[in-house]
Amino acid sequence: MRHRKKTVKLGRTSAHRNSLLANQVCSLIEHQRIKTTLAKAKAVRPLAEKMVTLGKRGDLHARRTAAGELGQKDAVKKLFAEIAPRAANRQGGYTRIIKLGPRQSDSAPMAYIEWVDNIVIEATPEPEPKKPAKKQPKKPAAEKAEKPAESDKKEKKDK
Repeated sequence: MRHRKKTVKLGRTSAHRNSLLANQVCSLIEHQRIKTTLAKAKAVRPLAEKMVTLGKRGDLHARRTAAGELGQKDAVKKLFAEIAPRAANRQGGYTRIIKLGPRQSDSAPMAYIEWVDNIVIEATPEPEPKKPAKKQPKKPAAEKAEKPAESDKKEKKDK
């Protein structure tokens, strides 16, 4: 029985799972939003929240604990310098999971996991500048005036 066993195994050994989750959190810190499977996103969320809590503490022991968990110095620096100060006035709930639907290849449910206080703008390709249309020579006003007159003559003939 699995009573009180919180850890999701994700079909991996414990060392592989710990490395996977640490790398996912580092990617989340670096890119502010990552796209992954729903199961992985749900497994990443507690670790990411704990790292932000350590970042809010900000002391040397917290920094060393985070570095031991994540294993990437750059991610720890960014966590303590940028992400933790943004979450200073929050009591928890630093991440959100947005469900996306099934992946096309294997129908695995996909999701975004992102920081709540960060506004992420999708990188959209900039529209190409419109090419100016070739200008046609303007017709004199006399020609424009003749056309309605010609249509009037046709209507009179039809009657």
